Amino acid sequence: MAGADHLKLLGTKQSMFTYRVVWALKLKGIEYEFIEEDLFNKSSLLLQSNPIHKKVPVLVHAGKPISESRLILEYIDETWKERPMLPEDPLERAHMRFWASFVDDKLMEASRKAFASSGEDQAKATELTAEALKFLEEEIGGKKFFGGEEMGFLDIMMGWFAYWFPFIEEVGGFKVMDPTKFPCITAWTNNFLQVPIVHQNLPQPDELRNVFLGFRSFLLSAHKDH
Repeated sequence: MAGADHLKLLGTKQSMFTYRVVWALKLKGIEYEFIEEDLFNKSSLLLQSNPIHKKVPVLVHAGKPISESRLILEYIDETWKERPMLPEDPLERAHMRFWASFVDDKLMEASRKAFASSGEDQAKATELTAEALKFLEEEIGGKKFFGGEEMGFLDIMMGWFAYWFPFIEEVGGFKVMDPTKFPCITAWTNNFLQVPIVHQNLPQPDELRNVFLGFRSFLLSAHKDH
């Protein structure tokens, strides 16, 4: 494995964003120190490393912090050249970055709204989630992974959907994912979860379910207060 070079990852064991970084580091064989954060009692290191957003994950490399999971992935790929996650061709790289933005800005945002709402608002957000999935279904087509035969940048960005989304649906009380409607995404999900560095690095189901139950209760109560 490559040397840690004072590499620290600040995150939580349930965060889908943290796991993006974990998978990327594991994929490249990079040693690192994981520092578990309590988001209700944030450490001085986290507050110093990410003073604007005060969120995880943060990668600290030789004392210098990098925040935001997508930016961290790109930094890792540019710093450690072995087993590249993004294609070499500039046009293909731009294409992958476009879809990575789509995953966060459209699919994740729509599913977050569906999870955090109820009634008509939830129905609208559920429809938007399904619309975003249709585009991704077309994008992956019959490929094993978004980049082809091996897991890459976009797969890691989309990885939360494979494992976290069923809990989001279950706890949120809505349903979008249907194997008959999204056979390519279903196949991709199975392929992704079978990658050793993925299935060996996932949160426990009961812990994750409890986290989402807490989020859902908090969000609905906050909505009622307003």
